[in-house]
Amino acid sequence: MADWAERVAVIRVIGAGAMGRGIAQWAAAGGAAVELADARPEAVADAVEQVGAMFDRLAAKGRMTGEDAAAARSRLRPVDGPLAPLDGCDLVVEAVREDLTVKRELFAALEKVAPASMLFATNTSSLSVTEIGAALADPSRLAGLHFFNPVPLMKVVEVVPGARTAGWVPGAFTALVRRFGHTPVTAPDTPGFLVNHAGRGLATEALAILAEAVAAPADVDRIARDVLGLRMGPFELMDLTGLDVSHPVLETIWAGFHGEPRLRPSRITRLRMQAGLLGRKTGEGFYRYVDGVKQEPPAPEPPAVTGRPVWVRSAPVLADLLRAAGVPVADGPSDEAVVLVAPEDRSALDVALEDGLPADRTLGVDPFGGFASRLTLAVHPGVDPAAGRAAWAALAATGRDVTVVRDAPAPVAARLLASIVNVAAEIAEQRLATPADIDAAVRLGLGYPRGPLEWGDAAGAARLHTVLTGLLARTGDPRYRPSRWLTDRAGLGLPLTEPGTTPADLLG
Repeated sequence: MADWAERVAVIRVIGAGAMGRGIAQWAAAGGAAVELADARPEAVADAVEQVGAMFDRLAAKGRMTGEDAAAARSRLRPVDGPLAPLDGCDLVVEAVREDLTVKRELFAALEKVAPASMLFATNTSSLSVTEIGAALADPSRLAGLHFFNPVPLMKVVEVVPGARTAGWVPGAFTALVRRFGHTPVTAPDTPGFLVNHAGRGLATEALAILAEAVAAPADVDRIARDVLGLRMGPFELMDLTGLDVSHPVLETIWAGFHGEPRLRPSRITRLRMQAGLLGRKTGEGFYRYVDGVKQEPPAPEPPAVTGRPVWVRSAPVLADLLRAAGVPVADGPSDEAVVLVAPEDRSALDVALEDGLPADRTLGVDPFGGFASRLTLAVHPGVDPAAGRAAWAALAATGRDVTVVRDAPAPVAARLLASIVNVAAEIAEQRLATPADIDAAVRLGLGYPRGPLEWGDAAGAARLHTVLTGLLARTGDPRYRPSRWLTDRAGLGLPLTEPGTTPADLLG
C-alpha cells in the first residue's frame, strides 16, 4: 500500500472545473506530474493557466519558494482528452459533474484504454461509489477520493471504498493523501459519507428550533458562535452553501437512512428553496446580503435595570456574577423576587410547576458555557412581562450579551451540541467510521472547534444523555433517542472517543 503510494508519479485529473483545478494544484504541489483533461479543450488551457498563476501568487506571498512554484507549474500537463493514451500514468482521478450516468460512462470508457493495473478514483460528493463502480468489469480498482472545496485549504480527504473495492486500495489511497500533505479519513459508502452525515446534527436541530419558534436564525447563530465556539452558526453556513445544495443533501441523507428521525430535514428549507431564498448567491436567505455582505439584524437593547431582587436557584456562579454587577440577589423566592433557574433537561415552566415556584416570575437561563459568554434567557407563556424585563436587565448588567428565546424542554446550546454528538455517536455505533476518523473529519471538514466525540467528552457524556432523555420524554420525538454508543459510555463512564471492548477482543 505505502509502496504504491510512494511510486505514484503521474496522476490524470479528468474535469477542469473548480474541483478538478483544486485537485490538480494539490497533486502538483505534492510532487506528482498532473495530466489535466476535460471534454472541452479550452477548459484545460484555462485550468493550467489558473493553477499556474496560483503557484505564482503563493510564491509572491512567501508560502512557496520561487523554485518550488516553478517546479510545480512545470508538472502541469494538458492532454487532448479524458481518453488520451495513459502510458506512464499511475492513477486517474475523476472530477466531472455530479451525474451517475456521466461518471459510469466515463469509467467504462477508461477501463477499455487503461492498463489493467491502473487505479481509478471518483471525487463524488453524494453518489454511491459502489453504483459508479458497477459500470466496470473490474470494480475492485475503483474507490472514492472525496475532496472538499477549496481543495488546497480544506485539508481533509474522505477515502471511500465501494462494496467491491480491493482490500488494499483504501490503504494505498490513504497513504497517497497523507504523502501529499492532506489528512485522510476512511468513510463509508453510505449517504453523505462521513463529513456530510455527521454535519446533519447541527443543521437539523437548528431547523427544529426555528420551526418551534424558539429562536430566530440570527439568535441561534449568535448562541452557536458565542456559547459553543463555532466559527459560523448553522443558518450562516446554510446561506453560504446555498439551500439549492444544502436542502437536497438533507433530503438525500435522510432518505438514504430510510427516514432515521435523527436526520430528519425540515419543511422550512424546501419552501425557502422553492422561493429562491438560497442565501448569499441570491442576495437573500436566512439573512439579506448587500454586495455579498451579510446584513445581520441588530440585537435588541436590554431594558434599564429596575433594582428588583433576583433569586437564583442552584446556579451559584450566576448568582455571584449578578452580585458582582450590583444586582440585588435574594436569599429565596420572596414575593418581589424574580426567579432564575438553569435546567438542562426541563423547561423553566416545568421546573416552576413541578417544584412549586411562582410561574409568573420564573425564567430560565442556559447553563451551557458556564455563564462565561452570551447568556440566554428563556421565557414561557405565563411569565409576567415586568418580571421578564427585570430578569433581562439583571443579566445584561453583568456585561454579557443576552439573547431572549422561547422556553423549551432544553436550552438552545444544549440542544445543538447534544444533536451534534448524538449523530456522531450513532455513526460510531454502526461502525461506519472509527472515533478518530469521525473527529478528524468533522474538525477539518466542518471547522468545528473539536471533533464531535471529543466535544461530547469535554461537555460530559452523562450530561448530554440527560439532555436527550429529557427532550425525548417531554416531546415524544424519536429524533432525541440517545445513541447506544452514548448511552453505554455515559453509564460506564467511558470516553466517547474510545471503541471499548468488542467481541473481536475476545477472539484474538
